[in-house]
Amino acid sequence: MPLNAGDPGYGSVSAPGLSSSVGGSESAPLLIPEPDVVQQWRPMSKQELEIAAGGPGWRKVRCYLVVLFWLAWFAILATSIAIIVKSPRPVAKPLKWWQKSLFYQLQPDMFLEEKKEGSGGINVLCEQLPYLRSLGIGALILEGLFDKETSPLNITVTGKSLGTLPEIEHLLRECSKAGVKVVLDFCELEEVADEPSKPSETVQRALRFWLEQGVAGFSICDTDAAYSEKTLSMWRGVFKEFSSEEEERIVVVKQTRDVLPPLNNSSQVNVTLVDFVIRSILPTSPQLLSAQEVADAIETRLQIPGDIWPSWTVGGKASYDLKRLLLVLIMTLPGSPAVQYDEDLNQTQDKEEMKRSTVALFNSLSHSRAREEALLYGNFTFLPFNSTSNSTSNSTLSSPTSPPILAFLRSWGCVHFLILLNVGPELHALDPAWAPSLPTAGVFVTSTGMDRLGATSLYTLELQPHEAIVIKLFEAGSYS
Repeated sequence: MPLNAGDPGYGSVSAPGLSSSVGGSESAPLLIPEPDVVQQWRPMSKQELEIAAGGPGWRKVRCYLVVLFWLAWFAILATSIAIIVKSPRPVAKPLKWWQKSLFYQLQPDMFLEEKKEGSGGINVLCEQLPYLRSLGIGALILEGLFDKETSPLNITVTGKSLGTLPEIEHLLRECSKAGVKVVLDFCELEEVADEPSKPSETVQRALRFWLEQGVAGFSICDTDAAYSEKTLSMWRGVFKEFSSEEEERIVVVKQTRDVLPPLNNSSQVNVTLVDFVIRSILPTSPQLLSAQEVADAIETRLQIPGDIWPSWTVGGKASYDLKRLLLVLIMTLPGSPAVQYDEDLNQTQDKEEMKRSTVALFNSLSHSRAREEALLYGNFTFLPFNSTSNSTSNSTLSSPTSPPILAFLRSWGCVHFLILLNVGPELHALDPAWAPSLPTAGVFVTSTGMDRLGATSLYTLELQPHEAIVIKLFEAGSYS
C-alpha cells in the first residue's frame, strides 16, 4: 500500500482503538531541537574569589608565608656573612720590592764573547736589559766590577776588562729606565769594612757615591770582614739617607758556610742588619754531582730553618737536566730566587731548540711566581716520600737504588701548588698512598720538558727521569 506523503497524519502516531476525527487525533513529534544557549563570560566578583581561594583566612596565610620566606632568606644571608667573617683566612703582609723580585747574578764581562765591534760587555748588557725585564727579572747582582787588589773606595778603579766609570754609570741609568734594580757585589773586598785602618768617612763616601748613582744595595759574603755588626750598622746609617718605602736600600749576604754565623752572637741582629741571605742548594764541587748527591743536598736544604728572608741559587755543578730541575726548585721555594748567569737565556737571533726550551721554562716559572700568591708568599710543607714503599710498589719502573721523588706543597688559603722532583735517572709512578690527604686532581702549570698540558690525576701520573713538575691542585687538602 503506497504511502501518502501528503497525508496530514504522516509524521504522527494515531492512538489505536480511538475513532479518528479531525480534532480527536493524538500525535507526538519525533525530534524536538533544543534551543541554543549562549553563555556570556564575566569576571568573578571579590566575594567569589575569596570563596574560591578558601575564604578571607587564606589571604592572611599567604602574607605570613611571604614574611616567613624573607625572614629565612635574611637569616641565611646573615649566617653566611658571619661564617665568612669569623672563618680563619690568611693575611699577607705587604712584601718589599726585594722580596717580590727575581734576581739575576752575572758579570758584565760574560757578554764580551757576544760583543759587537766597538762595544764592550757593559754595552751588550745594556742592549739586553729590556729582554731580561721581559723574562721577569727585577734586579741584577753585578759581580766582578772591582778587581780584588783594588777597592771600591777608589770609585774610578774598576776591572780592566769592564770599561770605564762612565760606562758603569751609563749601565745604571739604563737599568733605571728598564725598571731593573742593581746590587753591587762587594764580596772578598776587605776595603769596605769599617776598621781603624780605614776611616769610616772614607767608606761612607764611597757608599754614598754608588747610592747616588741609583744602586739599590750591596752584597757581601759571610766570610768578609764587612760582615760584622759594626760595619753593617754604619751601612744602615748611610742607607737611611737614600731609602724610602718603595726604594729601600738593602744588604745581601751570600752564605758560604753550612750555618750562617750570627752577628754579635744574636740572630736578631742578623734580621735587623741583613735583608736576605743567598743560600746555595748544591755544595761547591770541582766535578758534576751525581743524582744521589743532588737529591741529598736538596732534602738537607729544604729542612734547614732560617730566620732571615731566604734567597736560593743553584751553587754547585750538575748536569744539564738536573740544572733545569734545580731551576724549577729555586723558583718555587719560599724566598727570592737568585738565578746564576746562563748563556741559554741570552737574547740571540738563532737559538737551538734546547735553548728555546730553557727560555720558555724560565719565562713560565717567573710569570707563574709573579701572579700566584701561593708561590710568592704561601706556606711551605715538605712532603717526604717513603722510598721503600715507592720502590716496592713500582718495582718495574724504578730501582731501589734510585733517589726517591722529592715533593713539597706551597699553599695560600684554598690554593695549593704541588711540586714534584724526580732527581733520579729512572721512571717513577706516583703511589697515591704517600699523601692520602692531597687532592688527586689538578692541572699542569709547567714542567722541565715543557710538554705537560691540561688536567691530570695523581693516580696516573708518571715522572720521567730528571723531571720536575708543578701542579695546581683543584681542591684544598689538609695541608696548610
